[in-house]
This record gives sequence, structure tokens and C-alpha cells, in this order.
Amino acid sequence: MKYILRILLAIVLSLIGIGFYIKQTDVTEGRFYIGLGVVTLAFILMPLFIYHSYKDKDLTKYTYIVNKEKDTDEEEENTEDEVKKEGE
Repeated sequence: MKYILRILLAIVLSLIGIGFYIKQTDVTEGRFYIGLGVVTLAFILMPLFIYHSYKDKDLTKYTYIVNKEKDTDEEEENTEDEVKKEGE
């Protein structure tokens, strides 16, 4: 996957570079190559890169908990129960 991403990046950069080079003589054809490079970057390269970056990571610690008070209350109750059990 790493090599595919590198090859796609090289293709995108070459398309954009060729587009700017051709744009000096033929504006419409140059814009076509630049647009093709940008579309490839946005809709093919970036999703593949994001998938490759996060495929084996645990993302549960980055989730947003809506009701933190409820979770902290449960934790306090658990610690109080543990203290009571230890005291007995």
C-alpha cells in the first residue's frame, strides 16, 4: 500500500506540473491536466492515505463522550464500593 501511495503521489504531482507547463501555451488543456491532478489527489489519494494511516489504530480513545457526568458518577460509586469492601 505504501508503494501505491507513493506512485499515486508521483502521478498527481506530475499531472499538476505538466498542467502548469502546458498552460503556458494552451490554457484549456493545461487547466484540464491540473484539474485531473487535483481531482485524483482529493478523491483517490487522500482517502487511500487516510485508510492506510488509521487501519490498525485504536480510535476509541478519540471518541467524544456526550455525558461525562454520568461516567464520572459511576466511577465514584465503584471506588466507594471498593473502599467499603476493603473496610469490612
